[in-house]
Amino acid sequence: MIYTFEDVMKYIEEEGAKFIRLAFRDAYGVQKNISVMPDELKKVFDDGASINAHNIAGFSNCPYSLLYLRPDPSTLTILPWRPDSGKVMRMFCDVYTPDGEIYEADTRAILKKAIEKADAAGIKFRFGSESEFYLFKKDDDGNPTKIPYDEAGYMDIAPADRCENIRREISLTIERMGLTPERSHHERGPGQNEIDFHYGKPLKAADQMTTFKMVVSTLADRYGLVADFSPMPLYGKPGNGYHINIYAVDNEGNDVVKYAAAGIINRIRDITLFLNPTDASYSRLGSNTAPDRVDWSNAGRSELMYIETYKGKTRAELRSPDASSNPYLVYALLIHAGLEGIEKKLLLTDEADADIASLPGSRKEAGKLAMESEFINSIIPDDIIREYTGY
Repeated sequence: MIYTFEDVMKYIEEEGAKFIRLAFRDAYGVQKNISVMPDELKKVFDDGASINAHNIAGFSNCPYSLLYLRPDPSTLTILPWRPDSGKVMRMFCDVYTPDGEIYEADTRAILKKAIEKADAAGIKFRFGSESEFYLFKKDDDGNPTKIPYDEAGYMDIAPADRCENIRREISLTIERMGLTPERSHHERGPGQNEIDFHYGKPLKAADQMTTFKMVVSTLADRYGLVADFSPMPLYGKPGNGYHINIYAVDNEGNDVVKYAAAGIINRIRDITLFLNPTDASYSRLGSNTAPDRVDWSNAGRSELMYIETYKGKTRAELRSPDASSNPYLVYALLIHAGLEGIEKKLLLTDEADADIASLPGSRKEAGKLAMESEFINSIIPDDIIREYTGY
């Protein structure tokens, strides 16, 4: 594990890297970066690397014209698809003000704050992801189309599944970057795929999802294809979900997932805007097997929350989010809602309860719920709420 500037420089020298990408994210979790040469890293670690704050979504109302990136050395990794000569590396960065304070609208900082609250309460959360995406062909000019790469179906194999080799390369690439893919398969839609990750600590899980989307998009492009994570790429076909597996234990090792799940269900309508941030998100909810009601079961069909206990370990799978969401915000909100359920020892309602609420039916409705929520306003800075709601 790399922890210090000296560790970073030693690794860069050993690998012969010539460029280091300093990566951060906007309010929607879209990865941004600037590149520096190794000789500039000492200055970056000491003083930060400046960025124009007002050009970043969610930072436009920042009182400072410049913000500063400071690298997290533990996230240093090689980008394996770059040339062996003159290698490129990447580090995730945190965003600071000129006064040296953490910038409150940096969503990685919001997640760190949630983790600190969980630690103080003696609760350890872990998250695993199941993310779906389509692979589409490009036209003769290299522009994206909506023509699927194959016509295979759920868990089909080659030759019907033409995406198999790409999924394999994606999995091997992210493994080389220090991440842990668990399994992969063809999904129900034509050209649709799923790659799942083993559960990990919240910050690593969010960094992992950001890296995963970058790798998928990069390798798809190298195959002459385009990767589409959007909620509803094809009308009438299955949408892309971002199912999140949730684990939680207290300091004594007691499983507290069901309390956490009840807390999340209790707050799901308030937080939906950040789990489903686009208009297309609400076309997906309620279609095929995507949920549109605030319910749970242990059957694993189309419920919002699937809860399973296997070999003494309980997991809760939240099925409403999609990958247009920002994983740092999503995990932060799930931690806060889960902690509320644990602290209050909230219980899950009867599975067969007929009086079940619905998820918001539109981005506008979700935005109104978020703006009026004391829970959201206690966690998410005003600038980000305005960015998401337009108010």
